[in-house]
Amino acid sequence: MTTAVSNEELFVTTALKSWEQWIGRAEKLFDSLTDDEMLAEIGPGKNRPIYLLGHLIAVNDSMIPQLRLGEATHADLRETFVIQPDRAVADLPSTQVLRQNWKDLNIQLNTLFAQLTPAQWLERHATVSEEDFAKEPHRNRLAILFSRTNHASYHLGQLVLRTK
Repeated sequence: MTTAVSNEELFVTTALKSWEQWIGRAEKLFDSLTDDEMLAEIGPGKNRPIYLLGHLIAVNDSMIPQLRLGEATHADLRETFVIQPDRAVADLPSTQVLRQNWKDLNIQLNTLFAQLTPAQWLERHATVSEEDFAKEPHRNRLAILFSRTNHASYHLGQLVLRTK
């Protein structure tokens, strides 16, 4: 017996599957790099994989408060990996710590995402006022997921070029 799926459910499921696919690809690539490769520039004067890993952790972690699902758990990484450029901070967390943070954060995000109904995904995100959201309902939680999925795929592209 087939059950009918609403358009909202289909859109959310599609977005979540895309998120999982890109995050999975990034994790596979990060896991394939040695610690030495994590410290090598992608290209002359470009970011290093360790910086991109920390950057993706910090940016994806910020989704938790943006989606109104709680507090960020890795806010301490924001200064080093979002505000400052690569190599501006000499004392980075170890590759091992960042790899574990990445895995833990992705488990946490997937758990939080699963708690939202399709209708809740279409509610406003925390960085838009209720007044503005009434005028621009596309500024919703799902838009944040799309944005962060695109962001991850962009940086994965950078990493893939490094390994060529």
